[in-house]
Amino acid sequence: MDGHREFASDCAILLREQLAKAPIARRRFLRICAYLGISPLMFKLTPAAAQSRELVLVNFGGDAIAAMNKAFVERFVRDNPNIKVAIDGAGPSSGKIKAMVESGRTTWDVCDRNLPASIELGTQTLLEKIDYGVVDKTKVRPEHVGEWGVGSYIYSNVLTYDTKAFSGRKPTTWKDFWNVKDFPGKRTLRKHIDGQLEAALLADGVAPKDIYPIDVKRALDKIKEIKPHTIFWGAAAESQQMFRNREVVMGGLFSTRASVAKRESNGEVDFTFNQGSVWVGAWIVPKGTQNRAEAMKFIASTQDPHGQVELLRLLGNGPVNPEAAKLVPAEFRSIDPGQPENYAVQIPANAAWYARNSAAALNQYLEAVSS
Repeated sequence: MDGHREFASDCAILLREQLAKAPIARRRFLRICAYLGISPLMFKLTPAAAQSRELVLVNFGGDAIAAMNKAFVERFVRDNPNIKVAIDGAGPSSGKIKAMVESGRTTWDVCDRNLPASIELGTQTLLEKIDYGVVDKTKVRPEHVGEWGVGSYIYSNVLTYDTKAFSGRKPTTWKDFWNVKDFPGKRTLRKHIDGQLEAALLADGVAPKDIYPIDVKRALDKIKEIKPHTIFWGAAAESQQMFRNREVVMGGLFSTRASVAKRESNGEVDFTFNQGSVWVGAWIVPKGTQNRAEAMKFIASTQDPHGQVELLRLLGNGPVNPEAAKLVPAEFRSIDPGQPENYAVQIPANAAWYARNSAAALNQYLEAVSS
């Protein structure tokens, strides 16, 4: 192990020397770093390399790499043959972006995050502002337009249930979820606040229009009521597996997981968008990228509704452009959180509230569900 570390360090030195002598394509550079197990943050690109017309798109890996390549990258490269795009699945965490920007070595151009993160990072001057002279505000809903981020796709936290558990009755609200007398059995909720606090307040009688700003204490008190009947999931796969194993009769799941559970169970597991918490993925651009103009051009290209429908087909993420709704095939409309009839009955997450309060609220939530 130590020998390999020394070898990799020596290779890093050689690579740094190579960068000092001549430019190297950014895609090749990232592949070399991945092969050696070293971080690209160790290097400061030469001006010639940094100005290479090759974008680095960063997401959280897995199936998202192939899906975004098919839905967005192939189309963009075809229309812009002088620009190449490399997808890095390393995961654009806030810590990584902060370290990269503050080091003056920005090697990422476009990142897949969300609007709360765009506000959090943007207010720390770690992001470029979205150029709405290039990116079209009218191709997303007003609540998905941010100063440092713009909507890229949508997904939801939805009430999911076993259709055979309640003698034909269907839970349709979070009050039903909390009603263990009429809907007995184990439940599952996420071990994170996103969507769970909203569900608790709705169960406690708060009107959708009054959810924000979230009364965290009230929400946590309600969570504690259901806690004895609840298993809290960490990885999304766990939530789906609990339904497979019939460990739970109801749950708060990502709409993507709920739709797969419905399909694989032939409808024995179902879900409703009613009172769902709808979230938006967002494109952000790290401060200091040498490809800012190309990054904005790429983001604008992803607003094409056809590509967004393709992402729904491949990954289950709903189109953020309302114009895409009419292009969604009939068999996908029931799982698309952005369909007008589905979006209308949900509550859009308040990005500004989460940007200000999520860290403190999450700590309180984890303490409440763990103690």
